[in-house]
Amino acid sequence: MKNRLPITLAGAAFGFCLAGTFLHFAYGAQETPSPYSELDRFGQAFAKVRANYVEPPEDKLLVENAIGGMLTNLDAHSSYFDPKTFADMTVKTEGEYGGVGIVIQSDKGTIKAVAIIDDAPAAKAGVKANDTILDIDGTPITGFKLDDVQKKMRGISGTKVTLTVSRTGVKDPIDIKLVRAQVPVEPVTSKRQGSVGYIKVPAFNDHTDSGVQAAVAKLKKEIGPGIKGYIIDLRDDGGGVLDQAIAVSDDFLEGGEILSMRGRKPEDIERFDAHPGDITGGKPILVLVNGGTASASEIVAGALQDHKRARIVGMTSFGKGSVQTIIPLNNGEDGALHMTTARYYTPSGRTIQAEGIVPDVVVSQGADANDPYAEFDEREANLPHHLEAEGPKPVPAAKPILPPAGKKFDDFQLSYAVSLLQGGPLVADADTAAKPAPKKGSN
Repeated sequence: MKNRLPITLAGAAFGFCLAGTFLHFAYGAQETPSPYSELDRFGQAFAKVRANYVEPPEDKLLVENAIGGMLTNLDAHSSYFDPKTFADMTVKTEGEYGGVGIVIQSDKGTIKAVAIIDDAPAAKAGVKANDTILDIDGTPITGFKLDDVQKKMRGISGTKVTLTVSRTGVKDPIDIKLVRAQVPVEPVTSKRQGSVGYIKVPAFNDHTDSGVQAAVAKLKKEIGPGIKGYIIDLRDDGGGVLDQAIAVSDDFLEGGEILSMRGRKPEDIERFDAHPGDITGGKPILVLVNGGTASASEIVAGALQDHKRARIVGMTSFGKGSVQTIIPLNNGEDGALHMTTARYYTPSGRTIQAEGIVPDVVVSQGADANDPYAEFDEREANLPHHLEAEGPKPVPAAKPILPPAGKKFDDFQLSYAVSLLQGGPLVADADTAAKPAPKKGSN
């Protein structure tokens, strides 16, 4: 790319009449000021706010808010992480933390365990879902914020913590002694669905690829050579670490491009290719997506779709085709910039920015299903400051297949995907239900 030439403002003259007097303003040619001269304006505003705001503001907060405003007005995904947010993000991307393995929520001022992570200290010690946590190390936590409760339960692996819980059907509170350990964040899970292997990927962190590989190996052993194929569930997966999305895509491809990234300069272009070796041995794959499938999960869906390695089933995905880079400030002590630095493109050269991945088989959960994204309007294209779509528009999604009339499903999209791989009757039933009945007429 040629170096950008300096932009100069040519001389300009403006004339207008005011109270019968002709005024003429003339401005000579000026050089474009250095962008850093704008910091003088910020400095003036900063000083005025410090000196005149109704209450003395905190300098650090003023600067953090200014940085945040600068980034959030660039596009929908650029933002500033304060030091605490950056630390929390590091835990999410690294994929584990020192703790006990309880997913908690606040319920009218009380803290309840809503899920227990398998093989974590809490599961081994007998903590159960729906237990109400009363005390942590003898300190009552009723009314505490979730963040504060999490902090008290987390700690260095090997350290001890005692939870006091109440349990439905048990009269007295129970003291449970735990030893903290490394606990996975949003781990990959898997289960057998008849002769089909089902793998749920809730997010992409540093352990996602190893989790997918372990899940495939487990399902191969459990189902045996008669396995019909695999379902990779990326619904409600909001993304995460880019290199894990690349690695998971590589798991199922024998070669070819996975994606390319293009920044503002030609030298910023990067391409990522798959290596020989499909961990499933070429078995059929279906990928489930919906409106909550975004970013890294769309990379996987797009790569497998373009290579015709998998059929995509569900509803159109979120449509986030941009890449963000986390740039720590002062090694994270002053937070970090979370900034859009590139767009990504699928192997065929398409960008899904503001468009999404359109499924090969469009399947709805149905009006009576518990799908928070069934009527999901908060998509990339509706976010303020979103990057515009590029290239040709994708083919619009077909009319979605709906559950057969009168039948109830816990998860119709999953049931339909299983039937696609197993060749069961549900496919035919749902296809028939999706077609309008023929009109009756007289001859």
